[in-house]
Amino acid sequence: MKFENLEEQIKKYAKYVVQQSKSNLTKDKKGGGDLYNSISYDLDVETNAFLLDFLMEDYGAFVDKGVKGKTSTYPETSSALSKFQYGSGTGPKGGLTKALYNPETESGWIKKKKFQWKDKKTGRFLSYKSMSYLIARSIYNKGLKANMFFSKPFEVGLQRYGDDFLEGFILDIERQTIFGEK
Repeated sequence: MKFENLEEQIKKYAKYVVQQSKSNLTKDKKGGGDLYNSISYDLDVETNAFLLDFLMEDYGAFVDKGVKGKTSTYPETSSALSKFQYGSGTGPKGGLTKALYNPETESGWIKKKKFQWKDKKTGRFLSYKSMSYLIARSIYNKGLKANMFFSKPFEVGLQRYGDDFLEGFILDIERQTIFGEK
């Protein structure tokens, strides 16, 4: 059986989720980066089955759901309910610091953004290594605020396109029943 109308509705839903997720990242001033560019979908049409995968960088889940800190968290957001937590012992040691700045390769988020703080006492710029340690320690203790850039459009899209899925399915069944198509 061919379910062309249903497939079309699923594609509309997937495009909506991708577009809204990217829009949410842009509104949150996180657009244009690796995460933004990695958001896409893959629809596999098999015999009597549709498999829809949403794709993005691995750390997108942390940005979406937030991460609880070791000592405190953002109580005003849903990161307090997140399954992710710093200090759980499951991640690599020093992974966050190296993501911010890796002295071996002289790369990382801090270097990419090209900003440095000044030492209040001496007036000299802090090294990227010192900054990465300070920022990583703050994130480790406080956590990351959830922004739900993907979860919200995913849920809203299901509500918005749910009836369209049903209508597309019914149209396909009717077409195949009336015209005897397979």
